[in-house]
Amino acid sequence: MIGRGSEEQKTTRVIRAYQAATLAVALFSTVWTVIFAVNGLTAVAIAESFPVTIALVCFVLVSQGKFGIVNLVVQTSFLLFVIGFSLMFDVPEPGSPRVTHLFLPVLGMLGYLNHLRRPSRLQLAIIAASLVAFVVLHAADLRLAIAEPLPAELRAIGIWMNPAIAALVFCSTVYILQKRLSAPSGMARDLVRAMRRRELTLAYQPQVDRDGKVVGAEALLRWTHPTRGAISPASFIPAAEDVGLMPIIGGFVLEEALVTLARWQADPDRATLTLSVNVSASQFNESDFCATVRDLLSRHAVDPTRLQLELTESVLIAGLEPVAEKMAELTELGITFSLDDFGTGFSSLAYLRSLPVAELKIDRSFVASITESDRDAALVRSIRALAQDLGLRTVAEGVETPAQHAFLYEVGCDIFQGWHFGRPMPLTEFEASLSASPRPNTAVENPRPARLAAG
Repeated sequence: MIGRGSEEQKTTRVIRAYQAATLAVALFSTVWTVIFAVNGLTAVAIAESFPVTIALVCFVLVSQGKFGIVNLVVQTSFLLFVIGFSLMFDVPEPGSPRVTHLFLPVLGMLGYLNHLRRPSRLQLAIIAASLVAFVVLHAADLRLAIAEPLPAELRAIGIWMNPAIAALVFCSTVYILQKRLSAPSGMARDLVRAMRRRELTLAYQPQVDRDGKVVGAEALLRWTHPTRGAISPASFIPAAEDVGLMPIIGGFVLEEALVTLARWQADPDRATLTLSVNVSASQFNESDFCATVRDLLSRHAVDPTRLQLELTESVLIAGLEPVAEKMAELTELGITFSLDDFGTGFSSLAYLRSLPVAELKIDRSFVASITESDRDAALVRSIRALAQDLGLRTVAEGVETPAQHAFLYEVGCDIFQGWHFGRPMPLTEFEASLSASPRPNTAVENPRPARLAAG
């Protein structure tokens, strides 16, 4: 598992920031629309209502997590709007310079921030177009033949308001850029060194079936610093996400996991074990992710059916369709997918219709209180019933007590994971535990007590 909680929190912060930005744009454009309409400038009011519509549409898309579409719609639409408005209405007059084009450098800066998050040639083209349009509109008295210059009294307001707002937004983007490039640099440098020095390792937590047999494990990322000791993933994963290191770290995790699977595959007693690997949104949404997985499977000669990839709802930040296509491509290879932290998101049920998921993983927050909270117990029963109706397996994580195991067993969960069956441990210790005798705390009150034995 790779910083799932911090990743979800980051996604929530991004969604709220985008929502605030779109509503601010909608409000600003609405004010101008009303001003133009009151002054009888119908054509200008209609034109100014365009960014209001775009902003509201983007608010809806952001709320659905469709950030890829939002970025493209916002930048392209506002680039065309600023150019068109500058040529049609905001034409320079003696003593009244053009000011609408001042938003173009801001648009270019926002585009650069998006490019840092997910580089693309299209993004670079939009940035270049924004800057070129700014220079041309500033240096040349360009206007359409049918241009309708704004009245002097309104231009007097815009001359002060537009530059002030553009400057404010520009300063905000500079601050965000500075935070992005400099704040996590120390941790990021340490992470790069940690990978070189093999300070990052995997721990393996057993996954046990209803017969008490260990059928696999989940690979959990750990970092042991030479001077600071063990560093929590909750501390270093956000830093890795901020500077774009997660695809690299995720690649390391996937490589190590397949090395382990190849090792197990060569041992008849362990050849049937599966290994679950949590994949971050930034790693999964890399354009070459499927090719990378295929290459690793081929290089290590691993049976794809032994590999399970765990995804959270945050991966859908790129949009449902591209994610579903990638999952389908990897499913054809034999890889299975688990929807992690199920029940904690706001639209998990809708995803089950489109995503080739084989397993639902009940979040540990529900498991922790199933013996004390009737509501959480009812939710777990509902999740299990839903999975059964859809033909999906259910995995309960965070199982820590015999009472929790007994309840989950009675409900019908297929796989169990948690400290009740074994803590996350180094590979050699995990392999040794497979043939070890059952420990006292693995006995539970159900027809088939759990036991640590490879299945």
